[in-house]
Amino acid sequence: MTALKNDTLIRALLRQPTDYTPVWLMRQAGRYLPEYNRTRARAGNFLALCKSPALATEVTLQPLDRYGLDAAILFSDILTIPDAMGLGLYFAEGEGPRFERPTQDAASIGKLHVPDPYGELRYVIDAVAEIRRALAGRVPLIGFAGSPYTLACYMVEGGASDDFRIIKTMLYKEPALLHRILDVNAQSVALYLNAQIEAGAQAVMVFDTWGGNLSHDAYREFSLAYLARVLASVKRDHIGKRVPVIVFTKGGGLWLESIAGCGCDCVGLDWTTNLADARRRVGDQVSLQGNLDPMVLFSTPQIIREETGKVLASFGDGPGHVFNLGHGISQFSPPEHVAVLIDAVHELSRAYHHDGD
Repeated sequence: MTALKNDTLIRALLRQPTDYTPVWLMRQAGRYLPEYNRTRARAGNFLALCKSPALATEVTLQPLDRYGLDAAILFSDILTIPDAMGLGLYFAEGEGPRFERPTQDAASIGKLHVPDPYGELRYVIDAVAEIRRALAGRVPLIGFAGSPYTLACYMVEGGASDDFRIIKTMLYKEPALLHRILDVNAQSVALYLNAQIEAGAQAVMVFDTWGGNLSHDAYREFSLAYLARVLASVKRDHIGKRVPVIVFTKGGGLWLESIAGCGCDCVGLDWTTNLADARRRVGDQVSLQGNLDPMVLFSTPQIIREETGKVLASFGDGPGHVFNLGHGISQFSPPEHVAVLIDAVHELSRAYHHDGD
């Protein structure tokens, strides 16, 4: 495959010197871009867009054609795995993802299976390969999956939840059932990520979006333990190249040291964690990704530059920082403000890198 022309992201993830701090954005291909909305309209709906490798490639590349981003991220959804298990994923207008057949009892949980990435999820693997070819080495491609616990939240609740009452009732009353779901999910996520790596993903990220809803002890037992199992099975080298792994637990700042010790190369942080403090806590163990509040993009260009500067200053000198938002970009973000952010990162971060050559 074509050699990388810009490997700044990979080097930053591995805490190697860079000339500047690389930047990419969670959900960077999305509804804030008019060109994305046009492609989505052509597809007919979100799932059809995800399941067409050609259209997934098109929207993955759209933000790179508009902005000087340092990475592409596969356009897909974290719920492809439970969809492939037969839970009947659909998207209700204004409601987000839903499952026709949530898994809430021993009978349905007993029927869960590990999907074959080259079978039921072939469309994702084909998209990875097609995107990698289309990038032609411009920037690295990030693959991703949801964490075992976050997937379980949707599988048990049947969709998004305000209080996670159903899964937490299972967690406390019938923990063996939840462990069974998490075991299948961990196997599925590891296989899925490895297939993405074999197809061309040069880094991978695990989104533990709902891990932060757990108590201290429950997080360790029901989320972190399964993250560690996934990471122990994920390929870390492919065709002679190191494949870095990022773990992001939204609301996980309290457990930073534990997450840093789970086997990842980089810990993603939401906007509630101070980067300087995080860096002191993890030392040289991992790189850090984040963590501008996405709502800053609704302010003015001057404030965006100032807040970007604060994040960079908080991390400080040296390698090991990947600039990102503290969560996915809002669909209402002004596209021109995203350009201000990316330009500011590239310009202002050079002062913190003195040995990039």
